[in-house]
Amino acid sequence: MADSGGRALDRPEPIEPAENSRNDVRVAADTKQSTPKQIAMRMLAANEIASPRLSNPALASPALTNTGLTNTGATNAGLGNPDLANLATALGGSSPKLSFAETFLSESIDILGRLDPLEIERVAAGLNAVREGGGRLFILGVGGSAGHASHAVNDFRKICGFEAYAPTDNVSELTARANDEGWDTCFAGWLEGSRIHARDGVLVFSVGGGNREKNVSVNIVKALETASKAGARIFGIVGRDGGFTRQIAAACVVIPTVSPERITPHTEGLCAVVWHLLVSHPLLQRERTKWESLP
Repeated sequence: MADSGGRALDRPEPIEPAENSRNDVRVAADTKQSTPKQIAMRMLAANEIASPRLSNPALASPALTNTGLTNTGATNAGLGNPDLANLATALGGSSPKLSFAETFLSESIDILGRLDPLEIERVAAGLNAVREGGGRLFILGVGGSAGHASHAVNDFRKICGFEAYAPTDNVSELTARANDEGWDTCFAGWLEGSRIHARDGVLVFSVGGGNREKNVSVNIVKALETASKAGARIFGIVGRDGGFTRQIAAACVVIPTVSPERITPHTEGLCAVVWHLLVSHPLLQRERTKWESLP
């Protein structure tokens, strides 16, 4: 660079743009020959607009605070970042998709809103009748539901005063029966060995409730047939259409399907919600839980 007299001038040092302005410069440079949608998408990618929900609790997802338990999450683009949604829409783009977490939580809320409270009350009343009649409670589950069964046995015994058992807690007997007589009869044989009778109750946790025709959880089907012949009361917390459990049970809570791709996680997760409801029910709970008893 030279002045009017031809003398060389020192070149000024370039000024480094501030860190928080680099994206502004980059986005601005790209806007000259871009469509509104492309501009919006670049701004989204550049993370120029911070999510208010990350710093402002008042802007938390409505799906998590909606007492109506309606499925607002699946259709409400406002569950995403409000600024990003408005920006994209205003500039001709589409609203950002819900995150997987928002989708899953919204589906869970939808399912909770569809549960039948009267059927849950029937299960609670039936279980109370078993206990008051001096009967035992046998809890059946396979896979993840076997873990639920073990946990629930603890709660029904400790919190509600039941004499409760799960066949899957005795690994030696369960595997011996499965090895010697077959998996399909392992629960039925265990109930017979326990001398199940008419005062007893059976509670099933299952995603499908057992289906002989489809050869799924046939051990549950045969166990329930054994329990029914003995006159025991049968209850269930199951998914899909309820399967054999729903057909034979005195009362059965069905976890409705809202997402065919996520039947198992929703059923198993909300099964735990329902049986925790039961052990907290005034008809059944006898002992306070630890944390609620502390000042």
